[in-house]
Amino acid sequence: MVNINGNNLRIVDVHSVARKNEKVVLDKESKRKMEESRKEIEKILKIGKPVYGVNTGFGALVNVRISKEQLEELQRNIVLSHSAAIGKPLDIDIVRAMMLLRANSLAKGYSGVRPLVVEKIIEFLNNDVIPYVPDKGSVGASGDLAPLAHIAMSLIGEGYVIESGKKLKTSEVLRKKGIEPLKLKEKEGLSLLNGTQYISSILSLVIYDALNLLQVATIIAAGSVDALLGSPSAFDLRLQKVRNHIGQQVIAEILLEYLDGSQIRESHKNCQKIQDAYSLRAIPQVYGAVYDTLVYASQVVENEINASTDNPLVFDGDVISGGNFHGEPVALIADFVAIALTDLGNMIERRIDRLINPLINENLPPFLSSGTEGLNSGYMIWQYTAASLCNENKVLSYPASVDTIPTSAYQEDHVSMGATSARKLLTILDNVLSLVSIEAMLTKVALEFRKPLKSSKKIEDFFSNFNIELSGDRYFGEDFEKVKIFLKSEIRK
Repeated sequence: MVNINGNNLRIVDVHSVARKNEKVVLDKESKRKMEESRKEIEKILKIGKPVYGVNTGFGALVNVRISKEQLEELQRNIVLSHSAAIGKPLDIDIVRAMMLLRANSLAKGYSGVRPLVVEKIIEFLNNDVIPYVPDKGSVGASGDLAPLAHIAMSLIGEGYVIESGKKLKTSEVLRKKGIEPLKLKEKEGLSLLNGTQYISSILSLVIYDALNLLQVATIIAAGSVDALLGSPSAFDLRLQKVRNHIGQQVIAEILLEYLDGSQIRESHKNCQKIQDAYSLRAIPQVYGAVYDTLVYASQVVENEINASTDNPLVFDGDVISGGNFHGEPVALIADFVAIALTDLGNMIERRIDRLINPLINENLPPFLSSGTEGLNSGYMIWQYTAASLCNENKVLSYPASVDTIPTSAYQEDHVSMGATSARKLLTILDNVLSLVSIEAMLTKVALEFRKPLKSSKKIEDFFSNFNIELSGDRYFGEDFEKVKIFLKSEIRK
């Protein structure tokens, strides 16, 4: 069970709740802090002091005072009117992550909302009531307003939820499950909407997957190096240590561990070739830089998922308006990760080419084809597919965070566009997973052609997960899909 208190949530916890339906509970001390914070809001309501989001309009309507009788209607209205997202529905794991992260941020105790608000989010999570949230509409500035509004809309019994893959009315599902909708009090509608949880949820899940994918990709790269008669001497740890980057050393250690004891390596140890191409020789330098980027990104994201991103915030009697909802810290990270993963894919594509290219590989059939030469094209076109994926990634890795379009009548005159950064990152990650899967498929075939020589035990054991027949030209797509499904299951364990 994940105990949320606004301070200790980790990316692995997000994975557990979002994908494994781990149960969630609100920390008792956090509940007390929330109650104290709520008392400060109620004091303000008694004296009638104007405070943004409590008894005023929103955004450019900040100077409009709202009467006491209309304050609860104000909160309901902001949820309904701000539910303006469009597009395809977000995957269930992303929505669950958003709910967890919003609950955790409010549990920090600076938003002035009742504990009941967080408890209602938790009730939805623990009963697997998942709001229907379209994927487009956030500019990542005053929080991810539109996507979060769709979650809030379900909490109050409006809008839609996803159940068994179907879009159903929230009211019907709540009635069936015996769950009471939330009735919003002052400030609570705004507090559910102000935050970076759309960006941060996607980043949390992508970083979790990407770190695991990088490890698997390194193992597959080791297999490629061996199949291509590459030399592991360039992975010597003495070389890596004098460069000073941790990631480079981590990757080199994995490569050396997996290549140790290879018969294939022994067969060409005294050959005349002095150096390998960069796509073999410089794997620690490139993959290591990706590793360091992901580690840095995970640190920033874990700061963010334990942050108060509401506005205004309550501090010992003071209610302060600021810009903690602005998505720039995570927008920049999403673009940074996109660039790193894109370049990872670029190097993978170069090894894919080397595996099938008869001009540069040694003693392997042209395009790894089996059967009669010329009659069979083998895996020629899989390099085309890899090239197209890399091209798409390069287009998508252009940073969305360098753009800004003013919103809310110039009140919000600089926005992060981090939601776009995060959304395209999902496509880049899937493309890189496909590239890794293509390399794995081709490396398996290349290792078969190296027999009777074997690679190391660890490489042979890993590639034994893939059963690929050498039986001439056929539809290879099913082999690819099986490899990709296996690798995806590995990185999401």
